[in-house]
Amino acid sequence: MNVSIVTAFPGFFRDFLSESMIGRAVRNGLIRIDVVDLRDFGSGNYRQVDDYSFGGGGGMVLLPEVLEKALHSLEEKKGPAYVVCPSPQGELLSQEIVETLAAREHTVIICGHYEGLDERFIEKRVDREISLGDFVLTGGEIPAMAIIDAMARLVPGVIGKESAVVEDSFFRGMLDHPHFTRPSEWEGIPAPDVLLSGHAAEIENWRRSEAVQRTLSRRPELIGRANIRPYLPKGVYIALVHSPVLDRKGEKTTAAVTGLDLSDIGRSCRTYGLDRFLVTTPLASQRELVKTMASHWTSGAGGDVNPDRKEAFSRIKLFPSLARAAEWVTGREKDSPLLIGTTARNREGGFHWIEAKRTVLQKKQPVVFVFGTGAGLHEDVLEHCHIVLQPLSGGFGDYNHLSVRTAVGVVLDRFFGWR
Repeated sequence: MNVSIVTAFPGFFRDFLSESMIGRAVRNGLIRIDVVDLRDFGSGNYRQVDDYSFGGGGGMVLLPEVLEKALHSLEEKKGPAYVVCPSPQGELLSQEIVETLAAREHTVIICGHYEGLDERFIEKRVDREISLGDFVLTGGEIPAMAIIDAMARLVPGVIGKESAVVEDSFFRGMLDHPHFTRPSEWEGIPAPDVLLSGHAAEIENWRRSEAVQRTLSRRPELIGRANIRPYLPKGVYIALVHSPVLDRKGEKTTAAVTGLDLSDIGRSCRTYGLDRFLVTTPLASQRELVKTMASHWTSGAGGDVNPDRKEAFSRIKLFPSLARAAEWVTGREKDSPLLIGTTARNREGGFHWIEAKRTVLQKKQPVVFVFGTGAGLHEDVLEHCHIVLQPLSGGFGDYNHLSVRTAVGVVLDRFFGWR
C-alpha cells in the first residue's frame, strides 16, 4: 500500500501516522504513507496556495497550478497515481471503493480546504471524488485519515488476527455482531450466557444470528449485496426438476437429463457453497444415466483428469421426484425445507429476489432452490413452492430465454455472491 497525501496542513497527520495500528504498520514497512506540504509549491514569498472564488460569495479556493506542481512532483518520484479528492460532492465511501483503492499501486489523496479545489484541476487530474456522508467538514484531512485507515486494514499483517478483517462489518456485506467483555455483569446487565459457555459452535451461531437481526433492523438495504450463506443455520440445496416441466408448447412433459446441466450446475453449487445438488427424474433409465456420468467423474478416470469436475459431480444426489428430495432434506436437517421456485413466466405473487433473501434469513429453515429443465417448471411444481421468484429479466423487450444453467448462476450469485 503506497499512499501520498497532499495537504496545506501536514501537522494533522503527525499523530495519526505514529500511533496505534497505522503507526506500527508504517514502522514495520507494511504500508508507505508520504505527506506532502502543499505550501512547498505555493506562489510568491508567502507561498500562496489559494485565492478568492470568482463570482464572489466568499471562501477561498485552492489554486490549480499549485496543485498541479505538487502532483507532478509526486508522480516524478513515485510514478503515476490514482488521484482521490475527499468532497461532499463525491460518491459515498464504501467497502468496495476501499478495496479498489487498496489495489492501486500508488494512490494520492488531495485534501481540499475552505471552498475546495479549482474545478478545472478536478476535471483534469482527479480520478475520483469521495464523500464520507451528507455533511460538510472544514477540510479533507479527516476523510483522508478515514480512507487510509480502511485501506490499511486490508494489508496483510496490519491487523493481528486476519479473520477479524473478514468478520468486520460490510466485508461480507452484513453488520457486525455485538461484542461484550468483562465484567460478565455490569450495572445489573449480564453478558449473554452463550458467550460465557465456552461452546464454540453455539457462540458462532449466536453471533451470526445477531448480525442478521442487526442488519435487518438497522440497515435492511445492505441485504441486497450481502452473501447470506455464512448466516444461514441450516443447509442450502438446488433441485433440478426434469418432470413435470413444460415443453415449447406449454404442455406438461418429462425432459431428458443432459451432462452439461449436471456439470455446470454442479460447479455453481460448489462455487457458492451449497450442500447438495438434487437431481430429480421419474425415469429409472435417466437416473442410471446420471449415475454412470457421475461415476466417471467421481470414481473413474475422469476424476483424475479433472479434479474440479470431480468435486462438482460429487454433490449430486438422485431422486424420483421433488417430494422425495424434500423428504430427504427434512430427514437430514431435522427441519422441513423452504422451497423457492423459479420461472421465466410472470406469475402472480412472485417475490423480488431481495425480499426472498430477507425471508430466507428470517425463516432459518433449510432452503431448496427449485429449477426446471425443458421450458421451465410446471404449475404442479410451482404451487408446492413456498416462494416463487420473479423472472430474471435483462430489461430489453420480451425476450427471456436463459438456459437453466445460466439462471442458476445468476440466482446463486444474488443470494450467495461474496461482494
